[in-house]
Order: sequence, then structure tokens, then C-alpha cells
Amino acid sequence: MVEVLKSGLFSTIQDLGRFGFQRYGIPFSGVMDAYSSKIANTILGNNENAAVLEMTMTGSTLLFKAETVICLTGADLSPKLNDVSISLNKAIKVKAGYVLSFGKLNYGYRCYLAVLGGFQSESVMESKSMFSNVTKADKIAVGDSLKINTTSVFNLEHNATLKVNTNHFKSKTIEVFEGPEFESLNDSQKALLFNQEFSVSQLNNRMAYQLNEKLENNLAPIITSMVLPGTIQLTPSGKLIVLMRDCQTTGGYPRVLHLNELSISRLAQKKPNEKIRLKLLKQ
Repeated sequence: MVEVLKSGLFSTIQDLGRFGFQRYGIPFSGVMDAYSSKIANTILGNNENAAVLEMTMTGSTLLFKAETVICLTGADLSPKLNDVSISLNKAIKVKAGYVLSFGKLNYGYRCYLAVLGGFQSESVMESKSMFSNVTKADKIAVGDSLKINTTSVFNLEHNATLKVNTNHFKSKTIEVFEGPEFESLNDSQKALLFNQEFSVSQLNNRMAYQLNEKLENNLAPIITSMVLPGTIQLTPSGKLIVLMRDCQTTGGYPRVLHLNELSISRLAQKKPNEKIRLKLLKQ
């Protein structure tokens, strides 16, 4: 078991998501930054879909009650094991009684903790991803006991480190495809989308990221239609809303652009007021 001594701002158990239930209005959920999550699981030799702990902006404080091996990826939250600084993107052995804690946010926005064999929480609709009204809890809380696998064997000589593309955190570029209503935009609107910088609003969470800058909007609403993580909607006020992993399954705002999977992961590491530029990819 791993006991939660401090939960952090918003920490949740996530895997790669809940697929095949969207017709019932169930979101995909899953890790916001799949790139970083997969690296953590790869370093430990886990299945890439193994459940991890996703921590946003601030980290949790965790007491390990059994020996295991961990890996931290994504945002640098100044992790410490028994008050000794440890590295990201590296397999680290943890003994029973060790405490993992976090401090200052140095870069990124979401940090991922993988344990050997993955977190063993309950699977609901073929996924361990936490989501309100689907799982018993929508985030971890102080006093929770997180189950881990203590029977797996790991050789620290193998799969111990993996080089990470630092552009994943540093680059302002977010690659997008045309959305179903893209051609309803005029040339001036299209030019503004790709020739100016946008900044991330304070209004951002696992459901959606809003952008601060507005785009003049004269488009009519659409008949409620399917949306997906990565869909960029243009609201009547001219706000751009980028739907993320916990987004609804249908919407009535024009879907002007769509992020690819890597761009969803990169956007998930942007803090409020960080700048981004949209780059159109041809399909």
C-alpha cells in the first residue's frame, strides 16, 4: 500500500482512458499527458496502459508501506525521497517506510508517478481512470491507501533511464488539424488563428483549456454533434475552448480545429498565461 499523507491540488489515478462508452455520455478520461505517462511506464517495463498518479501543479506526499520501484516524469515538482532530491525519468528503488514529497514547480504543469506493475485501483468500464460519478472518487484524498503490486521483479540495470524530448515542455507550437467547421471561417479569421500567439486562461482543467485572446465570431451554432479530446470550439463570444481528456461527448459550438494526441499532451503541460502558437497540419 501507499498511504496518502497530503493529496496535493488535484491528484488522480489515470491510465490511457476509457474507450467504447462515449455513446452513453461517458468521457474518455485518461492521462492528460500521455507522452510523459508512457515514458514512466516504459522505464519500469510496465504495460503503457498501467495506471499512474497524475499530479497537477503541486505534488502529493506519499508514504510507501512496501518496497517497490518508481519513476517520475512530466513536470518537475522538485521531488524528494526521505527529503533527498531525486531525478525525473529514472527508475528509483523505494523501501518500505520511505516518504515521497514534492516542492517548487520548476517547469511543466503535470507530473506522473508510475510504480512497478502500476497502481492496482478498481477498474470501472475497463479503465482505472478516476472521474466523478463513474469511479467512487474523482481524486485522491488524505488517508487513502493506494494499492500497488509488490510481487513484480525489476532489475535496475535495465530500462533504468530514457531520454526525454525537452521541446515537449519548452515549445510554444501546438499542432492542429482542420475541424469540421474550419471552412466556415473567413480568410481573416484563419490568418488570426495561425499568426498570433494565444495565452492559456486561468480557466483550465481536465475538461477544457480556454484561451484568453478572442477571435471575432460570426458563425452560426451547429446542430449538437460529436466532440473529442482535442476539439477546439469557437464560442459565440469569440473564445476558443480546447476540449481535454474529461470533455463532454457532444457540443453545439463550431469545431474549427482539432489537436493531435501529442499536442494534447503538450498543451496539458502549459500553465495559466503561458503562450502558445497554433500550427496547421495538412491531412
